[in-house]
Amino acid sequence: MSEAAPVISEEKQATAPSAKALKWLVSAIAVAMSLYHMYVAGFGPPEAMIFRGNHLIFALTLVFLLYPLRPGGPLGWRALDAALLFAGWTIVLHIFFNYESFTNRIIYIDELSFWDKFWGVIAVLVVLEGTRRVLGWALPLTALAFLVYAAGFTHVKFPILMEQLYLSTEGIFGSTLGVSASYVMLFVIFGAFMERSGTGQLFMDFALSLTGHTAGGPGKVSVISSSLFGTVSGSAVANVMVDGPLTIPLMKRSGFRPPFAAAVAATASTGGQIMPPVMGAAAFVMAEFLAVPYAQVALWALIPAILYYVAVFAAVHFEAKRHGLHGVPKSELPRFGRVMVERGHLFIPVAVILAGLMLGYSAPLTALAGALACLPVALLRRTTRVGIRWRSVFEALEDGAKNTLSVAMACACAGIVIGVVTATGLGIVFTQYVVGLAQNALVIALVLTAVAGIILGMGMPTTPAYIMMVALLVPALIKLGAPVPAAHMFAFYFAILSAITPPVALAVYAAASLAKADLWATGWAAVRVGAAGFIVPFMFVYEPALLMINGWAQVHVSLLALASATIGCMCLAAGLHGYLVASARGWERALLVAAALLLIAPELISSLVGLALLGVVIAVQLPRRPAQAGAVSPGS
Repeated sequence: MSEAAPVISEEKQATAPSAKALKWLVSAIAVAMSLYHMYVAGFGPPEAMIFRGNHLIFALTLVFLLYPLRPGGPLGWRALDAALLFAGWTIVLHIFFNYESFTNRIIYIDELSFWDKFWGVIAVLVVLEGTRRVLGWALPLTALAFLVYAAGFTHVKFPILMEQLYLSTEGIFGSTLGVSASYVMLFVIFGAFMERSGTGQLFMDFALSLTGHTAGGPGKVSVISSSLFGTVSGSAVANVMVDGPLTIPLMKRSGFRPPFAAAVAATASTGGQIMPPVMGAAAFVMAEFLAVPYAQVALWALIPAILYYVAVFAAVHFEAKRHGLHGVPKSELPRFGRVMVERGHLFIPVAVILAGLMLGYSAPLTALAGALACLPVALLRRTTRVGIRWRSVFEALEDGAKNTLSVAMACACAGIVIGVVTATGLGIVFTQYVVGLAQNALVIALVLTAVAGIILGMGMPTTPAYIMMVALLVPALIKLGAPVPAAHMFAFYFAILSAITPPVALAVYAAASLAKADLWATGWAAVRVGAAGFIVPFMFVYEPALLMINGWAQVHVSLLALASATIGCMCLAAGLHGYLVASARGWERALLVAAALLLIAPELISSLVGLALLGVVIAVQLPRRPAQAGAVSPGS
């Protein structure tokens, strides 16, 4: 969830009264937006159309103020921005002023008025333009392609399409925008308050005190701190840009090659979206689609997230051992006990959210409680109250609103796609096509879905990529026998993994720029570091126990599957990075990868064969271990 860029440079803001007034206006609107959503979380929302309409009005207002067509351009361009801002308000107010007649009419039967059709068209155009300004062309062009399909290649009439997109809760004002308003907004506000309370420093010191002194310690610090910060940001790129400037230089100084250092930061940051308790925005959309509590989605994601980070952690360890890299001297690191005494209380807001979810409270309410706890908790000790002012509250509220804009616009634009799919029946057609192409083989359908998820995720954020996969591909997986939660989680994973998959890998771009590393080298290093992430989704489709779909009832089965898969992920990391207990030869690496695939497979015989292969490699390498006294050059 990217933070909005300022309209005018700081120097101009200091001298131009109009710019200063605009800055104050934006701040006031952003604070009002956050306060409105916090009030709703505490006291309950109005009717769906009203609540989502208010959310969209706030979002469009900030978008057209913060993302002008031509910053500092001539009067004509500013007039166009003002016209779009007026249109953004009018498309929502038209519904509000005629709300009673809209709720009492017979949908698809009563004829629309001229103004209904007119403002319906304007609503589509305004949402497309607002999305383009925040996220670029990829998502709006995708939505336009669906609109062209509906208008030119189906028999759906124009009034029906406009009613679906504009006047129903199956289009722009659909459940996806509702998720942005109800869930995402509150958790983004929670993240903003955590940042203002200094929790980021806690995450870094906590990770340094635990692993900074071990082999490749700075890389392991990046893995731990990124997973923790992912609970705050929910965005791979945002995670990289906050955590990377601290961990990437540390990794490079300890001897890691720049592409590998950037790859670790990108891969660990990407995993933040699958790490409970607070995952990426698409997880809340999943909960809405499946009509389950968010806590249930977090439970499903727990074991796959553990496997992902075990594999990344192991990749860092084996790479460091292969190159003879050491950690940071203990004398230069914070002590764990001191970190917990001085800053450990900053974990309390996260504990509040965990407790609230486990006790069955709604996710927005627990996020509100966590956000309200952040600054008072920071004020408990002198070491963490430095810099906390009344202004910090308003800054957190402002940041929370601004950081929601990309998700809000993505959800509104994705609503156009869902509306078209629903009105035209495209989802059924696409499902039949995928089933036919897969020839009733689930594994082929999974591969097609994985490729589609990576391609969709290259051009748009995780949330709309996941939504489109749910509309077009997930039904085919379910029809071919995949459990419903596993099918959704599979699509969710691959929409996320596009952030580290070349050629368009946004998290890799961000990390490579910080490490001054080659993009392609970083991209392929990220694929190797995160290789388990591409295999784990196939695992839980064929072994649903990894998702704990039956809750704690079959926890023993889940733990056995977790144990086997954990060893498999470590074998995969060892094979790909050429080290287990000693540097691995080519055939040993091949055996390790084979052992990994067999252990990851959810069958007893394959797991036993995998363990046997692993035993062979260990037995061969152990005699060579004492000869590994000399370190290999980091550049080798």
